[in-house]
Amino acid sequence: MRQSAFPSALLPRVLEIAHAAGVAIMAIYAEGADGAGLSHKSDGSPLTRADLRAHELIAQGLAALTPEIPVVSEEDPASLAHRLPTGRFWLVDPLDGTKEFIARNGQFTVNIAGVADGAAVFGVVVAPALGLAYWGSAGAGAFREKDGRTERIEVATPSRRPLRLVASKSHMNPETLDFIARLGAHELVQAGSSLKFCRIAEGSADVYPRLAPTCEWDTAAGQAVLEAAGGCVRELGDEPLRYGKPGLLNPSFVAASAPLANWLGAGGR
Repeated sequence: MRQSAFPSALLPRVLEIAHAAGVAIMAIYAEGADGAGLSHKSDGSPLTRADLRAHELIAQGLAALTPEIPVVSEEDPASLAHRLPTGRFWLVDPLDGTKEFIARNGQFTVNIAGVADGAAVFGVVVAPALGLAYWGSAGAGAFREKDGRTERIEVATPSRRPLRLVASKSHMNPETLDFIARLGAHELVQAGSSLKFCRIAEGSADVYPRLAPTCEWDTAAGQAVLEAAGGCVRELGDEPLRYGKPGLLNPSFVAASAPLANWLGAGGR
């Protein structure tokens, strides 16, 4: 994993780009449901004016900042040609949590990740409705901006308290319920979009099992932040979650503050 592939000096400018996208999203959010311009993609997933405007701002901003690094965005199907297992690319979800945006619950984010040789090594996550921003890069640590104050964040040290589990109620399939049962006593921490990774990164949650489909742009920025904070994101076979795979979909994975074996071993405590 090469820290220099996306130097930390890029972070202030990438944060500016993400915040600008957040401002544009919130302007459309303020117009209410009638102003969102809701439509649907060929796969049935929702699409709004906010998705497209955020994509435009981020793609233009990153292209100007690092013209040598291609931008892969959920809202630009042609850009998928740059999603390769080697080399560098930006991986962007301009509005992660479009369903949350439509539901008006604030649990949506702007995700910008830097991928180098298949690893998510640089990430920015902005939650504009919540006034939150998270960022991190390999070797440089992870940070949170809240109420105008910036602070370094780290995952929580595993303890004997009930496990704090982050999971989506809409993805509680039988496989996920079985996995959670194996973890033993737990309490549920609510979070939407890539904020699930960030809750673990800041120490307010411990484990996020995802045994339902996600796309690479859903996870890369959050993974980079979490790993920079000392956590890990692993497939169920304990391999690191990678990018530029032959298929766009991720396998099942677990994001956590400590290796998965630590938590499964705690199920009988």
